Amino acid sequence: MSIAGQGCIYLVRHGETAWSITGQHTGRTDLALTPHGEEEARALLPRLSDYRFDHVFSSPLQRAHRTCELAGFGAAATLDPDLLEWDYGQYEGRTLQDIHQKRPEWELFRDGCPGGESVEQISERADRVVSHLLALKGKVLLFSSGHILRVLAARWVEAPAALGRHLVLDPACLCVLGYDHGGLDRVIRLWNAH
Repeated sequence: MSIAGQGCIYLVRHGETAWSITGQHTGRTDLALTPHGEEEARALLPRLSDYRFDHVFSSPLQRAHRTCELAGFGAAATLDPDLLEWDYGQYEGRTLQDIHQKRPEWELFRDGCPGGESVEQISERADRVVSHLLALKGKVLLFSSGHILRVLAARWVEAPAALGRHLVLDPACLCVLGYDHGGLDRVIRLWNAH
């Protein structure tokens, strides 16, 4: 991979969990990686080993932090609660099909979650992360979960959280946020790379 330059932000979604296989919404439930998820996380090590990161952050949830450890960055990581996955409230552990049986029009990036975070709340949290990233110098590596990273990417490019609906993010994939036009524009440089 030839994404170079200071100021790039590398995003890594955690490896596979039992609920990522079944499609259950996994917000604050602290699931472990599956054995395959651990293999996915280990496979990140050679992909990231050529880079020197000035800052490493991870969600405190074990699926993200374990991915961080197996990718070789556990000792360098600072746990950041703003990188927690979307709080799905009443929809925690439920599949989209199950939710749509009672609420067929529901869409996460538009409606948020009853008893959990609204779109406004997760956008505010992602904006805090963006503000923190903008204050840092050098390359940054983040380990977290799918939906918060999708919102984070949307907010990075100053788009509404709803853009995240269109940014598919597979387990243990790599994304890069950065700049264009000499730092004038914030951009998505790489997305969902395996």
